[in-house]
Amino acid sequence: MTLRGRLTAAFLVVVLGPVLLGALFVASTVAAVDRSRSTERLAVAASTVRTSVDALCQQLRATADAVALTADPAVAAAQLVGRGLAAAVLITDVAGQVTYVSPGAPSTPWQHCAGSTEGPNANGSANGGSNGAPTSPVRALAAQVDLHDRAGTRLGTVTAAQLVDPAFVARLAAVTGVAVTLLDSATSAARVTHTTESRDVRDAVLAAAVDVRGEQVTETNEGRYVRRLRPSDAQPLPLVLSVPSERPPGLHATLVGVVVLAGLLAVLTAWRLARVTTRPLAELAGAVDRVAQGDLTARVPVRSRDELGRLAAAFNRMTRETGSYVAALTSNRDQLRGHLAVLGDTLASTHDLQRILRVILRSAIGATGARAGAVLLVETGGVLVAQCTEGLDGRWPAEEADGPPTLRVPVGVGVVGEVAATGEPQRGRSEPTEAPTGEPRCRTYVAVPFAAPAGGATTTLGGPSGLTDDAGAAAALGVLALYDRLGADEFDDDDLATLRTFAGHAAVAVDNVRVHEEAQRLSLTDPLTGLWNYRYLRESIRREVERASRFGRMLSVLALDLDRFKDVNDTYGHAAGDTVLAEFARRVRGEIREVDLAFRQGGEEFVLLLPETDARGAAIVAERLGAAVRDTPIAVEAYAGPVLVTVSVGIAVFPDHGSTGREVLEAADDALYAAKAAGRDTYRVAEVRSDLPTREIPVLACAVSPPDGLPRAGQPVQAIREPGGPARSDPAVGVPESSLAGPAHARPDSDDDTPDSATGGARAGPDATRPGPGGGASSGPHPPRQSRGR
Repeated sequence: MTLRGRLTAAFLVVVLGPVLLGALFVASTVAAVDRSRSTERLAVAASTVRTSVDALCQQLRATADAVALTADPAVAAAQLVGRGLAAAVLITDVAGQVTYVSPGAPSTPWQHCAGSTEGPNANGSANGGSNGAPTSPVRALAAQVDLHDRAGTRLGTVTAAQLVDPAFVARLAAVTGVAVTLLDSATSAARVTHTTESRDVRDAVLAAAVDVRGEQVTETNEGRYVRRLRPSDAQPLPLVLSVPSERPPGLHATLVGVVVLAGLLAVLTAWRLARVTTRPLAELAGAVDRVAQGDLTARVPVRSRDELGRLAAAFNRMTRETGSYVAALTSNRDQLRGHLAVLGDTLASTHDLQRILRVILRSAIGATGARAGAVLLVETGGVLVAQCTEGLDGRWPAEEADGPPTLRVPVGVGVVGEVAATGEPQRGRSEPTEAPTGEPRCRTYVAVPFAAPAGGATTTLGGPSGLTDDAGAAAALGVLALYDRLGADEFDDDDLATLRTFAGHAAVAVDNVRVHEEAQRLSLTDPLTGLWNYRYLRESIRREVERASRFGRMLSVLALDLDRFKDVNDTYGHAAGDTVLAEFARRVRGEIREVDLAFRQGGEEFVLLLPETDARGAAIVAERLGAAVRDTPIAVEAYAGPVLVTVSVGIAVFPDHGSTGREVLEAADDALYAAKAAGRDTYRVAEVRSDLPTREIPVLACAVSPPDGLPRAGQPVQAIREPGGPARSDPAVGVPESSLAGPAHARPDSDDDTPDSATGGARAGPDATRPGPGGGASSGPHPPRQSRGR
């Protein structure tokens, strides 16, 4: 839709909206008022009908009482009928036989004021309806009383009746002021006994009365409001009341005509206003199209001094200034496009920090026209170290003609050091008399710091960085420095702004590389304990099993579980539970070798991989871990006392307990369940599977099976037993030879002199010498650890 069309539509909405709403309001208000008044009239008419019928019923009861109290009821009945107090009187005996009935009595049924129908039948007895509501046309309205003698003995009944005919219905209509219809039956509105409705609306009124529920009021298509009056205790007749609508005729037609006339006037006015308003805009749109096609000479005529006139003048001024800027921008477009393309491709295609920084440096040199430059990053110790340089050859002092091996500048020293310390860029001219600071010689310079993006990493290479302090800490990740601009004496503000852009790219590149490295580390470690996670466990156990199988060595797997750890969480809270887990992990790291691997499998479950370790060495480690946890309670902040925890350990050895990493881990888990079943705070060794494939491994001629039956490497050890006590040098004492399960609380003595095997893989006791960095099998990188020392 065009602007002219939108303006026209908006004007029509503004004008016709209130008109339409007003017309709807008038129509709905008139209808509501008419319905409310008609409903009130029908309610008053219904109350009047009940009052009139109730008064008639009271008169009939009084007539029947008068007849019943006289000595000669027949004579009294004739007199009362003659006076017009009742149309007929019916007297019956106790057997229901008619003893007297007035001559010319109305035909049955008679509708009793109490709700039943009765009258003389063929044998003179009375009959009545089953539910008290008339089911056939009502001929008379009756009231009945009992007839007694002087002694109070019931002699029969006296019934006084009044004729229900068109005159009776007409009298009700005259009293109420509404049209009254008497129905044949209280259950159906299809048939009429008497009515005061005209023939042209009678059928519509009856059809509307069929759907009326309770005391609701409905409206017919002919404009009449209808209410159905059902039989009740005070009014036993089925009636329909109706009144005509009082709305003025032709109201809707008048309202529609007003709306149509207002719409025509609004359309004409809106079209005229939209045409006058949009003409200058159409001229401006045409000029904009010409400018968009490259014609910067397009101008718009200024026809007025209003907002549209000022807009046309501003457009003309803009086109003149734009033409002058286009020429300047065109000269730099191709150069910047090339630099940005190379920079974008590099940032998107690699995590090689050196390559990215070199591309950024070259792009910055090309964009500013510098002769040389360097990108320096802050490393641990508060020293800026150059990551890449360009054009620095021959810029060192005479005594350093070959240049230093790497450009290194302390933070806070020299130009780049000051920029890194303060976080503020600097540009200017270098004085030859200034003392050398380790930076290259130059005439002009510009240096811009770059910091980590918001939410990014903020660590230096090899350590954290902070704000500037006396120790020389840096406020930035690094510095981008350029030297000696071509064709000008000094770098200007535009060069500084351009260099800020490239410094931002450098910050993003450094942050992305470090985030990538941190993500790789976090994907393999547990954030709470610092141990390897389950993902790295699956990879490591497969690798260690393959290594042990290839070289014919043993691999011990320990499954650890803190006993009743749920009670710790429930008693002290989950924060205390996290503290216990972290401290337990620290103690585990302090009890294993550098080549051993510790994992958090999940919750309070941990796994240890001990390369080149047999079951005996694993049992020693299990005892040592149990003692380290049991003997020293774990202090938890915000609680009065330390938390006492114990650990259960399951031990499995490759290849004795499984041929794959998964089988060995499952065997260690089964042994852990056995340790739990044995009372916790102990360890158990998995049972050797008889179905595992075996192969012959060359061993030393002096190697013999140990007396305790535990599989291990190294030289045999003689168990020394004391009377009534466990063996001092045998960590598996108390284990039946038919079972490989370790004893509960079997603590090996620290004086155990069992030597390790020639390869250093077996454990001889808690004081066993740990291999140095060069000893043992390589097991990949380790998470940060805090060794307790042994």
